[in-house]
Amino acid sequence: MKKILIYQIDSFTTEKFKGNPAGVVINADGLSDENMQAIAKELNNSETAFIFSSTNNPDIDYTIRYFTPSIEVPSCGHATIAALYAKALEDNLNSCILRISTKIGILPVEVEKTDHDYQITMTQGAFTLSPAFGDMITEQILSALGLNFSDLEENCPVQIASTGHSKVMIGIKSRKKLNQLHPDMISLMKLSNEIGCNGYFVFTFDSDDENILTYGRMFAPAIGIAEDPVTGNANGPLGGYLVQNKLVNYENDYFEFNGRQGEQINRPGMVNVKVTVNNGLPEQVKIKGNAVPIFKTTLL
Repeated sequence: MKKILIYQIDSFTTEKFKGNPAGVVINADGLSDENMQAIAKELNNSETAFIFSSTNNPDIDYTIRYFTPSIEVPSCGHATIAALYAKALEDNLNSCILRISTKIGILPVEVEKTDHDYQITMTQGAFTLSPAFGDMITEQILSALGLNFSDLEENCPVQIASTGHSKVMIGIKSRKKLNQLHPDMISLMKLSNEIGCNGYFVFTFDSDDENILTYGRMFAPAIGIAEDPVTGNANGPLGGYLVQNKLVNYENDYFEFNGRQGEQINRPGMVNVKVTVNNGLPEQVKIKGNAVPIFKTTLL
């Protein structure tokens, strides 16, 4: 009988039980979609990553698929960090660049070994930015989140940004207001069907730490995630959103910042975001993070 090897990894942190937990199935070859969905539901993390061995394609090292407790999603930042961190631990990898096949394409992931630990840098999918919502949809989104137009940060349009798994970007003025949010999850779920996007990333520049540009919270009840602790597929697209909307200054066609998330639910973590810019538009988005192992086990 094949042994299914599972890790639980906390991403975007070096402290256990903080950051964003993800399950990782190291050897997913042979598992059916039903098997993977059942495992993801049992582990009950926001996402579980399933690593499949390389195919005959010499350009691919691994294939990775991602499941929430309820559905498969095309990509996941923190679960990619977790998956490659777990694989590095399991195989005692040295620093290297691996190419992973996902539902949004083949992505390079850098594994950096430092002091017997690892940092993982993921190149995300192509950045896209949808037109800003009109006042009617914006008002519905704000109402579902418990916000008013007066709470919005000036010059921050409410719109969908994506590097493979889209999020609605909502910039607000106050970190205190951010931490007080109690969204109407049913209303957000209904809106998700209407706008074709299941994640709502509320962020603010209201920071008292020079190393942290933004603080954020991310809600995605339509895919079974009331609140995600630290979201790579929100902070990454946020970088592209800030550049394309000319909300930040940068030099030499390169913008980098740190985003913090998860404080309100006591799972704080930090995502380092790097954006390469071409003619004023985001050309490539990378996210970098630490991780820490919680447990390793075998599925009986």
